[in-house]
Amino acid sequence: MSDYTLYYWSAPFRGEFVRAVLAFAGRDWVEAGDERISALMEGPVTAMPAPFMGPPVLVDEGAGFAVSQMPAILLYLGESLDLLPSTPEGRALSIKVVNDANDVIDELTLDGGRQMWTPKRWAEFEPRLRKWMSLWEETGRRHGLKKGSGHLLGGDQPGIADIVTATLWTTISDRFPSLEALLRDEAPLTAALSRRVAALPPLAAQAARSREAYGETWSGGRIEASLRRVLAQG
Repeated sequence: MSDYTLYYWSAPFRGEFVRAVLAFAGRDWVEAGDERISALMEGPVTAMPAPFMGPPVLVDEGAGFAVSQMPAILLYLGESLDLLPSTPEGRALSIKVVNDANDVIDELTLDGGRQMWTPKRWAEFEPRLRKWMSLWEETGRRHGLKKGSGHLLGGDQPGIADIVTATLWTTISDRFPSLEALLRDEAPLTAALSRRVAALPPLAAQAARSREAYGETWSGGRIEASLRRVLAQG
């Protein structure tokens, strides 16, 4: 039996952060699959492994524990797999980075596709995306990140903050190359860190698995299609 069961759609998006952390830690997991997720969402809450409105949900099979919401899942994995800093300040900053990443992907999908991207909306949003990128850059600067070396929050080894940073920006950049150019322009230290951490063997292998499984898909649906259209228009 695998160590974990992950309930997430057949797409990277929020689920990719969980996959990346599990891969980095060398843990095995199985994907529950879209049909199972849909059946649980349509059924009674009492049948759910953990109460949830939408995935991801992670089940730690060995511990008999299940939790929903991406930041809560990563907090659990960070604590249980020893991927968080030892200080309260470091742990708080790590979870802050996780929540920022969650906000970025929400904003890039206009809160789950409540609206579609238009050239006007994108032009108005781009300065805000640049500001998001600058938050990562300033965080790294304050904790000693340098071009070609260091980690987002300092320390000797990559932690949750580095894995999340790499997963966020490389998954976006690989599927939307114009956004990688924006990241390199606005946050060169963050761009370099992301590529360096993403090249670590377990994370590179996970990215390859996701590429094989999901292709160019990032979030999927009409909202991704509208984002691709506005970016293609330049």
